[in-house]
Amino acid sequence: MGGEELLGGLDEAQRAAVTSAAGPLCVHAGAGSGKTRVLTRRIAHRAATGDLDPRHTLALTFTRKAAGELRARLADLGLRDEVAAGTFHAIAYAQLRARWADRGSEVPRLLDRKLRFVADLLGRRRDSAQDVVAEIEWASARLISPSSYLERAARAGRRSPLPGDEMPHLLDRYTEAKTEARVIDFDDLLRLTLRTMERDAQAAAAHRWRFRHLFVDEFQDVNPLQYRLLGAWLGDGDDLFVVGDPHQAIYGWNGADARYLDRFEEAFPAERYPGVAVLHLRDNYRSTPQVLATAAAVLETGRLVPHRPDGPMPTVVAHADEAAEARAITRDIRERHGPGRPWSTQAVLVRTNAQGAVITDALSRAGIPHRLRGADQLLGRPGVVDVLRRLRREPYAAVLADLRSAPLTADPDASPRDAEEADQAVEDRATLVVLAREYEALDPEPSGPAFASWLATAVRSGEGADKDVVEVSTLHAAKGLEWPVVHLAGLEDGLVPIGYAKTPAARAEEQRLLYVGVTRAQDEVRLHWSRTRVQGGEARDRSPSPWLAPVEAAITDLLVAARPVDGRHHLAAPRAELHAHHSEPLEDVDELLARLAAWRAQAARIARVPDQAIVDDRTLRAIAEARPTASEALAGLPGLGPVKAARFGDQILAALHPA
Repeated sequence: MGGEELLGGLDEAQRAAVTSAAGPLCVHAGAGSGKTRVLTRRIAHRAATGDLDPRHTLALTFTRKAAGELRARLADLGLRDEVAAGTFHAIAYAQLRARWADRGSEVPRLLDRKLRFVADLLGRRRDSAQDVVAEIEWASARLISPSSYLERAARAGRRSPLPGDEMPHLLDRYTEAKTEARVIDFDDLLRLTLRTMERDAQAAAAHRWRFRHLFVDEFQDVNPLQYRLLGAWLGDGDDLFVVGDPHQAIYGWNGADARYLDRFEEAFPAERYPGVAVLHLRDNYRSTPQVLATAAAVLETGRLVPHRPDGPMPTVVAHADEAAEARAITRDIRERHGPGRPWSTQAVLVRTNAQGAVITDALSRAGIPHRLRGADQLLGRPGVVDVLRRLRREPYAAVLADLRSAPLTADPDASPRDAEEADQAVEDRATLVVLAREYEALDPEPSGPAFASWLATAVRSGEGADKDVVEVSTLHAAKGLEWPVVHLAGLEDGLVPIGYAKTPAARAEEQRLLYVGVTRAQDEVRLHWSRTRVQGGEARDRSPSPWLAPVEAAITDLLVAARPVDGRHHLAAPRAELHAHHSEPLEDVDELLARLAAWRAQAARIARVPDQAIVDDRTLRAIAEARPTASEALAGLPGLGPVKAARFGDQILAALHPA
């Protein structure tokens, strides 16, 4: 494709991001603004105009799936297998393997069972292994030494999973145990690569020669260790392009630091980098105006410009308990399924995995096909385990030749159960072939054991094959995905935000997490919460998430705006009739209630919404009892607030005090 052709279909802001001569260049790209399109078009456009050599280009991201999408899009733009694209860990591992091969060093084993390894170190405290592993990874991502752990953890508002000073000792013991077992973990891949880049000038120069043009997707998710490695890869160069969205920064708990995106120009000051620039993409092409209005109510700073026509109104629904919530969501899903609307057009998003179990149970009982995202474990399936065994004892080329020549369809005469297993095996083989192609692009001397080890890194964040199923996913796992219809469940204080989010920073991250969930929806978003939920074996009262109140106000605003109400015209006849029968204003509360109810019914009829969507009965009574004479007094009444007071103030006063 030619340079001008690659600019086709881009809006003004996207075109500027693709063609800018700035470097380093940072793009803040809002949800649904086409960030991946901009990143891939920029690579292709620079290649087409001779400004970039795709063979010396590296595109970094955070999951194998995202890296695969980058490669697929670049291939569609004419850059098939030329640009190296992968996760930080996969690229680092390929660099280390090449270095070990050059030196004739034994390749250390990759620790892919960290939980069991740590549990053995904990002994009697092995039930804390999951939390300890998470803390080890947080400390590694933040470059925190054992000696500084307690002070840094306290500063970050983190609670150590082990009492007293046991966690620093565990961090030391973990490092020693890895050395004794001659194993390395995933974060060691980054640390060892960083050490190589900082201590071996020749190796650093070779890597920088090979990868001269650096591109990073989802830059808000980079952690200090990855950022420092990126700086080492860049060296004294300035050919860096990063794209991300600070409003989708939801991995601070895991060590990510969105300040690298927010303060990009501080890290690359114009005095040293005169070409540095920051651009913004604020136009959304994914979601309807109704979905974006809901998202803006959750996070005002995340407001985006819609470019799609109107869609269904969002809803907020309260349920008696989580079982009733799950049944209601199941009914909603079934109602929205039909010709042209497969199951896969819908997803249910929850805050915790435990909530997902309640939803999947209800879907199972209703016979609705579904998948709990993350449940598919490629490396654990029997056929893949057999391939991994072969890779460790047979020539790489022979194993791959067998995979590539295997049949692409299952036996049509097989039983349903056997056919399902065979279909899965076919999909797994196809996935392994694709992964092998990715691996070969990074390793000039591929081998079976190296590919098997690389797989453990590459598929760490991988997902199962796509099918026509309803996705049930945590909010974190849903990031980067989208569906026409999204059902958000369990939106209660204690879940959204999660109960342990105590600091302002943690609660702000939870708010962004809900924003991410809402912006996954293309056409329709439905929000649910339960008045009671079982915790610790007993039902406990719940209250709605604090971010549902502004959402409900925004929905009311949407409902009324959809059918503008001119109260003066439509209420003229009722007013005239009342005035004819009463020479003095009616002061009785019941009479005032009747007038207000007549106004509400008329307004609801014109807006084509239920009466209660305008104001509820409790609010009507509060208005009648207060008898306000100015619109300013309305905003303080229960159930109104500034939005409704501004929208309906004149009409309410006219109903209360007819001329």
